[in-house]
Amino acid sequence: MNGIASKCPLATVFAALVLALWATAGLAEVTRLEITSRAPLAGGRAFGTAGAYERVTGRLHYAVDPAHRANAPIVDVGLAPRDGDGRVRFSGDFVLIKPVDAGRGNGRLLYGVNNRGNLIALNVFNDAPWSNAPGSAADLGNGFLLERGYTLLWSAWNWDVVGGGGRLRIDLPVATDDGKPITGAVAAEITVDHAADVRPVAWGGSRGYAPADPEEPGARLTVRAAPEDKRRDVPRGRWRFVDARGVPSAPVSIELDGGFRPGMLYELVYTAKAPRVVGLGLAAIRDALSFFRYAAADRAGTPNPLATDGAKGPQPAVRTVIVYGFSQSARVIQHMVMEGLHVDEAGRSVFDAALIHGAGAGKGSFNHRFAQTTRHPSHAEDHLYPADVFPFTTTAQRDPVTGAAGSVLAWARKRGRVPLLFYLSTATEYWTRAASLLHTDVTGRRDIALDPRARLYVVAGAQHSAAAGGGRGIFENCANRLDYRPLARALLVALDGWAAEGREPPPSRYPRIEDGTLGPVSEYRRRFPALPGLRLPTGNLRPPRLDLGPRFAARGIQDLVPARRGRPFATLVPLPDADGQDRGGIALPAVAVPLGTYVGWNLRRKEFGAPGRLGRWQGSFLAFPATEAERRSSDDPRPSIAARYGSKARFVESTRAAAMALQRRGLLLPGDVPAIVARAGRAYDAVTGRRPGSRACP
Repeated sequence: MNGIASKCPLATVFAALVLALWATAGLAEVTRLEITSRAPLAGGRAFGTAGAYERVTGRLHYAVDPAHRANAPIVDVGLAPRDGDGRVRFSGDFVLIKPVDAGRGNGRLLYGVNNRGNLIALNVFNDAPWSNAPGSAADLGNGFLLERGYTLLWSAWNWDVVGGGGRLRIDLPVATDDGKPITGAVAAEITVDHAADVRPVAWGGSRGYAPADPEEPGARLTVRAAPEDKRRDVPRGRWRFVDARGVPSAPVSIELDGGFRPGMLYELVYTAKAPRVVGLGLAAIRDALSFFRYAAADRAGTPNPLATDGAKGPQPAVRTVIVYGFSQSARVIQHMVMEGLHVDEAGRSVFDAALIHGAGAGKGSFNHRFAQTTRHPSHAEDHLYPADVFPFTTTAQRDPVTGAAGSVLAWARKRGRVPLLFYLSTATEYWTRAASLLHTDVTGRRDIALDPRARLYVVAGAQHSAAAGGGRGIFENCANRLDYRPLARALLVALDGWAAEGREPPPSRYPRIEDGTLGPVSEYRRRFPALPGLRLPTGNLRPPRLDLGPRFAARGIQDLVPARRGRPFATLVPLPDADGQDRGGIALPAVAVPLGTYVGWNLRRKEFGAPGRLGRWQGSFLAFPATEAERRSSDDPRPSIAARYGSKARFVESTRAAAMALQRRGLLLPGDVPAIVARAGRAYDAVTGRRPGSRACP
């Protein structure tokens, strides 16, 4: 652009006009890009054809028009403070990792929705260590995303994040009633794994809502053993709110005389103050993507770091946007699409495709008054928060109990703004996150087809997080160490090819009612091999239909606190084969050529309370006997490793064949096969090298 301007004044005027038009194309926008640091990444190392990368960090300053129809879904946006132009302003952190020369990238922006302020994508796709400030080569793991030329972006959305640890934070405005404070009842469920005297009212690194009156006599703390049990009152004199001593980001906490007992469900209901306009966090994601995708500069003329000079002035270097979320942040994506918050005020889709990883069938408490964004139902916790709410499927269905009808894509389909969707689920999501509701009716009697623009891939036997440690922790069984990150990489490449080049992705792979691979827990228990001493789950998450009061549906105000529990939705689980392995999903090499049974559930040990309760995110690994003699002595009905393979060499070659078969189907990348085979060899030594009868985890 500078070269053109130096030769022709008219070109300068034209370029300035282009800049102004591009910068103001949207109405809700990033008005100011505040860059606080800009530094070479990994010491200036070159990554593939994209060359050297840099990390840019700072704050994004937003302005939202509360009267615009694109913002109509945002609860209480009309009650937020406004500036002289009538717009609502707020700001939040961002991290951008980009090629130094943006034009050398692959034209794809991968946006990672942060999870409680934490960056996730590099761990999943790059096998990188957890870091919220990636800068060194070690922080980037295997370099996968950068070698392929991706630009990476994270930005803050959740006001409730506790400070520290480099977590991304955003300042969302407080809703008021014509300037007068708003208060309301809040329910906070508290559980502990270890005895404690003081606990935050929220969990997951969240601040929670401050009490309107810490001495409120009507505040109520109750305790019960299970969600359906009768609540027993804890005397008001036995507990109190704990002073945070003026630390603004400290979590709101209570102290209980005699302490909280492990495994029990404590529920605090109190009057809170200062509700944030939580839904503006979803708008912040939308508008951050809109800026980096479409804008040349902010209102002050600070250039978009992703803009490149072209013959007609600044041009966007981003041609395709893919968003990725894991667990909570995956539910954020699902919620945004359901409410149409993936389309900016100018009517443009801000992303083309989404990889929704580990969300189950959930959305979240992301857009209502006094929303608690970290809450979600699990097997026996947090059932009374509006996260797992109808509709669940990508195509239409009707709830015969309530008469409600719809799909999560109804808004997007009506307006022609349906993104491409990949759902990646593990076995754990069927046990503790109601994942079957993604593809069955709410009675659990029939399969529901996916929308043509959606695919579902289920990792048989996997737990929520990949590559966990091998110990037991508070659970009965060894942890599930199945590492499905190579599959995640392959799926990202497939989604990229579908979104950017129109290449058809691999077909969906998930258990179904019609082929007998999906069924109720009672059938799972009937089919599972009888392993001596192993307790099986007696249930899974069946989220209840909730009555939140008369104003919730239209205005996002919850009048019934806690919510009134209704009839639960029917949920199903993948059914096992003779070894106990899940059927119907993607059998990774470790499951197709197994050394033990991988399952998506684990039960708490008695000494940690609630021994019948499933871990929220944990699976199990149940090793096979090494020899037939060991099998007979332990009464294990599953064939031994020696009987299955005969030798380590045969096992390794079988693993290689299974990996190559998945590679041919587009479910593994060639570069991941050698590492998978090598890992299998090490696992063979660990499992077969144990002392017979040992309970040590390999």
